[in-house]
Amino acid sequence: MFGGEALEAEAIGHEDDPYTYNEAMGDVDATLWKKAMNVEMESMGSNKIWELVDLPEGIKPIGCKWVYKRKRGADGKVETFKARLVAKGYTQKEGIDYDETFSPVAMLKSRQRTTLLIPLLKL
Repeated sequence: MFGGEALEAEAIGHEDDPYTYNEAMGDVDATLWKKAMNVEMESMGSNKIWELVDLPEGIKPIGCKWVYKRKRGADGKVETFKARLVAKGYTQKEGIDYDETFSPVAMLKSRQRTTLLIPLLKL
């Protein structure tokens, strides 16, 4: 599964989501967390989220962290596992690490609605 879609699962409900990578890998659902991380990496790769470049001399790279979340249905049962790789942006300095920010986010529902409207609007 790829394209930013959530990993579907039928796991038994657990109380707490992992806070760190080590917690996720030690969790009962470690296999599902690994799959969710792979889905995230595939999504970022297919959406060309980053470009690998050489690190300039004297510059420290900005760190990143995995964020894990079990998505539950109305009945409280775990439906999906999501893993997101996020930059530790609080260490950035404007004008040095970035000039502007941009976060492309598009929900599948929005794209479907737009696709349905195009023929109606004769675009």
